Amino acid sequence: MSAWPTELRLSKDKKTLTVSFDDGQSHALSAEFLRVMSPSAEVQGHSAAERKTVGGKINVAILAVDPVGNYAVRLSFDDMHNTGLYTWAYLAELGRDRDERWAAYLGELQEKGLSRERPGQR
Repeated sequence: MSAWPTELRLSKDKKTLTVSFDDGQSHALSAEFLRVMSPSAEVQGHSAAERKTVGGKINVAILAVDPVGNYAVRLSFDDMHNTGLYTWAYLAELGRDRDERWAAYLGELQEKGLSRERPGQR
């Protein structure tokens, strides 16, 4: 049995979602991290080869956190992306593996000549 969420808290600036679990784990996940790791088909594709590296999301914010049944939440971002369902297990995985995933993401951006900032922003 995987951990069950006990609290989801969106920061006042809408830039951080803190997820706490009944096993004592708590993860503060940035909106940017959650957006670029979206479990949606738009980002993940239908296979590893189709996965997209999403740049330009450094200033993205979460507009809404909506429950989906007893197993997930749908996050709506201010760039109008809202198609990913973040299951409790996926949120726990993102929190547990955040540092490794973030380092890999930054490497992909560099490899592909992309930036965390939107074009024209600086």
